[in-house]
Amino acid sequence: MRVDRFPSLSRVKPRVLQINVGKKCNQVCSHCHVSAGPDREEDLSQETAEEIVALAQRTSFSVADITGGAPEINKSFPYLLKELSSLCETVIVRCNLTAALSRKKSLGKLFQTYKPQIVASLPCYEEENVDEQRGEGVFQKSIDALLWLNELGYGTSLPLTLVYNPLKPVLPPDSASLEVAYKKILKERFGIVFNNLIAIANVPVGRYKEDLESSGLYENYVELLKNHFNEATLDGLMCRDQLNVDWQGYIYDCDFNNQIELFPGTKKIHVNDFNSQTWLDLPIAVNEHCFTCTAGCGSSCGGAIAD
Repeated sequence: MRVDRFPSLSRVKPRVLQINVGKKCNQVCSHCHVSAGPDREEDLSQETAEEIVALAQRTSFSVADITGGAPEINKSFPYLLKELSSLCETVIVRCNLTAALSRKKSLGKLFQTYKPQIVASLPCYEEENVDEQRGEGVFQKSIDALLWLNELGYGTSLPLTLVYNPLKPVLPPDSASLEVAYKKILKERFGIVFNNLIAIANVPVGRYKEDLESSGLYENYVELLKNHFNEATLDGLMCRDQLNVDWQGYIYDCDFNNQIELFPGTKKIHVNDFNSQTWLDLPIAVNEHCFTCTAGCGSSCGGAIAD
């Protein structure tokens, strides 16, 4: 079903607090919607981390979702993990694997103490494909990191989810069949185990949009997304029950709106000024990139939305 204009969306009570700690990362991935990298200076401060925790103390969230950049290299990450673990039923850490590997001694203690769910990026089980998308040597470091996480109990007693991203401007395949292939190959080749795999379509903002534009593929990709619009995904979109907070403490509907500074309503809202009732009355900000989350089975930070 093709739709040219994205439909309006209504909010429900916020359930998820997603925190993007900034754009600092040890990798420069071609599909990155954050345009993150080692030279980026946008980085969550301790003061803003404390303001975010104060928001979580006065507003009930069931899930805290920590992302970046690479959240593990932010100095306030241990504080966020500790405080949010006592305030939310579930804490998710979105991990590029190599950043965690470089800090495995300190992170191992944190992960074993607070037991967050780990959602780790591994866009393919073939070395050549991963290194093409994420940088030379990333695949082997990712395998080493997964083996380390398995040693900590992730993939068995603790939840470990892997994330697949397409290497080309196409929609991801069915995640269930992909998960079977991942589990078989990673187990046979490396002895790696994990719990779930989610497939996430690449969102055309940030570095990924620039990459598409330079290749002359941006318009074609957007048309692909529009042509595969699935109305059944709308109720499950993450922007309906989520707050996304940037490294400065400003609130967005999702991490993709965050990266293009597409604010809800007519003005910036800081965590210090958040009012839950006022928030529910604000329209969700939508634009062309939102068709990514409604294409096919749908795609969000949690993977497919509809069958």
